Amino acid sequence: MATFVVAHGAWSAGWAWKKMHPLMAARGYRLVTPTHTGLGERAHLARPDIDLDTHIADILGVLEMEDLRGVILIGHSYGGMVTTGVAARARDRIAKLVYVDAFAPQDGDSVLALTPDREKALREAVEKNGEGWKIPPNPMPPDTSAADKAWAEPRRRPQPLKTFEQKLTFTGGELTLPRHYIYCTRHAPNDPFRQFLERARREDWGVSEIDASHNPHITCPEVLMEVLDKVAK
Repeated sequence: MATFVVAHGAWSAGWAWKKMHPLMAARGYRLVTPTHTGLGERAHLARPDIDLDTHIADILGVLEMEDLRGVILIGHSYGGMVTTGVAARARDRIAKLVYVDAFAPQDGDSVLALTPDREKALREAVEKNGEGWKIPPNPMPPDTSAADKAWAEPRRRPQPLKTFEQKLTFTGGELTLPRHYIYCTRHAPNDPFRQFLERARREDWGVSEIDASHNPHITCPEVLMEVLDKVAK
């Protein structure tokens, strides 16, 4: 059966996919959930020079050291920036690229470039943080249960600004591997991810929509599992 490898979202870490592990195992899948440098259990490694390339290298290292091939690579939210970079550098190891309510960048894109309406507020939040290089976590969606907030919010950590500033650089030309976009519909009208859903439709990727807010692996893991099971087959 398939192996799924996750690049998690901003401020998050591998722990956030805890609910998905038993669901994946029950269907015979392997789920690998690394944590990006400077976050989660690796928060003690946080430093100002961590950038997007650092997080791409994190996932590339897992693929190489675990000798993983034919994987389904999942990017959630910011993790879509990471998985796109990984896929461009390790095309022979990736069977399919799946975006879960994620950025789906093209060559030269950065998170800030893809969300220009939010850049001012983001930089102000960084300055208020006091150190000038850490992005404080965004609030979790309002429909997140009290129990999930109590579990997740204390574990979320600030993220280095450079991970949002750095532009993605492709190697080997544009991606041609199979891609699937999973869009969560419970967003405000100006959400930053709808543009990628529309791109996925234009470019004839696989597309799924689920009635969920931005963290379906936390708020409705069974629903997400059903979609990923179909994507894997």
